[in-house]
Amino acid sequence: MRYHVIALDLDGTLLTSQKTILPESLKALSDARAAGVKVLIVTGRHHVAIHPFYQALQLDTPAICCNGTYLYDYQNQQVLASDPVRPQQADQLISLLETHQIEGLMYVDNAMLYPEDSKKIQAHVARTNTWAQLLPEAQRPVFKSVPSLRQSATEAAAIWKFALIDSDVPKLRQFTETVESTLGLTCEFSWHDQVDVTQRGNSKGARLAQWVAQQGLTMDQVIAFGDNDNDLSMLETAGLGVAMGNAADAIKARAKLTIGSNEQPSIAETLYRYVL
Repeated sequence: MRYHVIALDLDGTLLTSQKTILPESLKALSDARAAGVKVLIVTGRHHVAIHPFYQALQLDTPAICCNGTYLYDYQNQQVLASDPVRPQQADQLISLLETHQIEGLMYVDNAMLYPEDSKKIQAHVARTNTWAQLLPEAQRPVFKSVPSLRQSATEAAAIWKFALIDSDVPKLRQFTETVESTLGLTCEFSWHDQVDVTQRGNSKGARLAQWVAQQGLTMDQVIAFGDNDNDLSMLETAGLGVAMGNAADAIKARAKLTIGSNEQPSIAETLYRYVL
């Protein structure tokens, strides 16, 4: 068997637009685990926002969260390794957000925080919560509105990332250049209108490579699936980096293989062809 690890992005990749996992994917991944292949979620999400998918897949591996910022052990509910944003960096970033009038969420500890006066973020959270109401309470993502992100940053044990949302994509791109040049943080698009800001050096690929090495394996033995900019670091370093058909052309061009969209059983078909 050439591939011993399957690394999976969630949104736009393993998940359909309805935030479900196709039954064909569940079956193929179950077969892979039965064959001894390790299945790993590698996501931009906070660990509190992947409970239903982790449990549906019946995984026993840790999850790589917030674009590689930390490795989370679900069995023991603890962070195994992390490189969070420092409080001083968070304070400086919040000042830039205020200056450029860009809104976002701050992912900390065990929750995702947003300013209570942010109507744009409130609407984003409301859409997610509408979907989350279908889940058991213990599996719902944890959002909290706060009077001040700045104050909350001083109280958090760890600041995993900022998720900045704006429909003006050129404005977001220009802002990322400012953040990277002045604060030395890493900015990656995780959705068409969302930029994630993390500590410099954090990436899905870097954290995945670290975990793979700890298993006594190499990245050549990994097959990775993704669809967006924040997936490139693992798609380009995995033995087989697979772009979804719904990914942008720029992502497809840098992957080793392009398959069908996240609405089709293409992940399952690829696993049966290359892994099982």
